[in-house]
Amino acid sequence: MRLASPVCGRCRGKSALTLAMYAQRATISIAPQALLVLPEGTVLPGHPAKPELKVHTAMGRRSPATAEGRAILLHAIAHIEFNAINLALDAIWRFGGMPEAFYQDWLQVAAEEAKHFRLLRTHLRKWGHDYGDYPAHQGLWTMCEKTADDIVARMALVPRTLEARGLDATPQIQAKLQQTSAEDALEAVAILDIILREEVGHVAIGNHWYRQLCAQRNLDPEQHYSWLVSHYEAPRPRPPINMAARLQAGFSASELDWLQGQL
Repeated sequence: MRLASPVCGRCRGKSALTLAMYAQRATISIAPQALLVLPEGTVLPGHPAKPELKVHTAMGRRSPATAEGRAILLHAIAHIEFNAINLALDAIWRFGGMPEAFYQDWLQVAAEEAKHFRLLRTHLRKWGHDYGDYPAHQGLWTMCEKTADDIVARMALVPRTLEARGLDATPQIQAKLQQTSAEDALEAVAILDIILREEVGHVAIGNHWYRQLCAQRNLDPEQHYSWLVSHYEAPRPRPPINMAARLQAGFSASELDWLQGQL
């Protein structure tokens, strides 16, 4: 059977199990045709009792000008990374009939997201905070639910849309943190360097499988992407677009022209 998402009541348990599963990847047997079903009543993957989950419109601003503001900002990013573990593992168990490389790719993504979460949580704890101290929203997981029945939409709208927004936002966040010159802020900038570098690879994986799936279905990837964005009401990119990172992640020049036209 294919890999199942680890369900754990504690955030450190989920990240530890994910990393352990990745360490055993060479010995894991994958059956791509297996169909797995969620247990009845399951709504969300395993998550800790905290943070409190709110709608994104109820979230406050996260100014890095103060130590508390920086903690809230890094907590929000940590929650994104925690959700990203679930997103990658969901792609593994939910979608059958893909090449083994698909499942290995998303297992790698899950492990790197777990690493990112641990880096951020360790940082928060060093500076007197912890994951769960502040509310968080489920924007990423909402799109995961909306695309549960369409692997093409999932590849288009999670890695190459929502996660690609992180490629644009991270340099701006780093610049704001650097302006404070605070020790905790500069440490956070270094962590975000690691995350940005590896997130380029995650978006590239999404791009690769999206284009391959479009080719199999005789879909024009750029035209179909435009339709998917409209159909699923996906969020539009926010300026400025990180052109270099997106090109490295596999976006074409014409796609980037289209994205800039949506700003």
